Amino acid sequence: MEMGLLGAVLLLCMADVLHSFAIEEKEDIFRRMVCPAFLMFDNAAYLADMTFELPCNCKPEEVSNVVWYFQKNMGGHETTVLTDFSGNMVLDSGHIHVGSDVLKRFTIRMFSLIIFRAQVSDSGHYMCGTKKGDFFYGYDVDVQPTKHITVAFLDIGQHVQDDYTGKAFSLFTTFWDWTKCDRCGVRGEQRRIGLCYVQSARLHPRYRTVLPNVTSCGSRAVPARLQRSGRRWKPEVAVRSCMAPCPQENNPQEGVQAISNVIYKLGQKPWLPRVPTQFYRHPLGRDLVIACPGARPEHAVAWDKGSVRLYRSRYLVGVNKTMRVFIDHGNHLHIRRVRFSDRGTYFCWREGKLAAGLRLRVSYEAQRRRSLDDPETIYIIKAIGVSYVLVGAIFIGVHLCRCCSRVLRYSVRV
Repeated sequence: MEMGLLGAVLLLCMADVLHSFAIEEKEDIFRRMVCPAFLMFDNAAYLADMTFELPCNCKPEEVSNVVWYFQKNMGGHETTVLTDFSGNMVLDSGHIHVGSDVLKRFTIRMFSLIIFRAQVSDSGHYMCGTKKGDFFYGYDVDVQPTKHITVAFLDIGQHVQDDYTGKAFSLFTTFWDWTKCDRCGVRGEQRRIGLCYVQSARLHPRYRTVLPNVTSCGSRAVPARLQRSGRRWKPEVAVRSCMAPCPQENNPQEGVQAISNVIYKLGQKPWLPRVPTQFYRHPLGRDLVIACPGARPEHAVAWDKGSVRLYRSRYLVGVNKTMRVFIDHGNHLHIRRVRFSDRGTYFCWREGKLAAGLRLRVSYEAQRRRSLDDPETIYIIKAIGVSYVLVGAIFIGVHLCRCCSRVLRYSVRV
């Protein structure tokens, strides 16, 4: 008994020593990393709706809290402060709305700035510093849009864009690794995201790049004249089919498994899947957007309606201009003008595993009284106002033309 207690005490002491060593190692990172005397900006490129993290790679030891600053253009008069002045702001990423201000989509953890669901407007300079305005480290962030993105389905022989070479620069696409197969046990799909990059000897020397003279197309290191050419080069997505086996689950012992099967079959409902399922009622004729729980745009996500596979080769946004049901590049499932035929259970796969289900019910929208600040009321008032203005302009124009014709006739007679 005494030997056991002695061993436990020694184990706890070793844990404290290792924890102290880990903290000391964390502090040593900032002690070894010397901040540059002249502020440089590291280039970083992302696709819209992605979440990215910017670590504060250097700071003085005496600084316990950092402040992050955002500037759209270097030397601009508008600077946004991204901090709660305590360095410990925590934000629930599940409550982030697309298109909301960056002040509602960030958090600071261990001196690192995290931006959720980045938008194109978030592109610019991010600087880590203090309340007094001392800067330690900087980033040049380029968030590239998903609108009009170029898609290549390799299974039908489509190819990615060829590189473009001009007199003073070259444009090309840098692809990330292929994602995991988005389904297991059945035919799935893989995606590969590619971002626009430019190579030129005329880049601004204040911006630091991974490769010499190579940076993303939206970087501030690219001269304005070359940026206009780079805007015509869109990000790319390559899609191909794949097959992956499902991982084997640890089965319980034979007797326990038999009892569990009996209990499962007694309480089984024919429509209930073995994944967390949410029930949702949606009004008829309204648009619906479904997100897969815990999924991000860079993850491998797939959608099924019951036993029907919604493959990207048919349901990816942009494949058909008249699509009512489609999947966007952020892995969301869109249903426009919901019909009664859209009722059913929708399943989402995340990273090759069946993750969740949504049982959708469609009902008539209950009548409600409209208020003046209702968006639909404002839209109708604007439409009626514009119609009255157009009718009035036509009426006045017709009468002016008649008056002018009469004046001309009278002057000719005279």
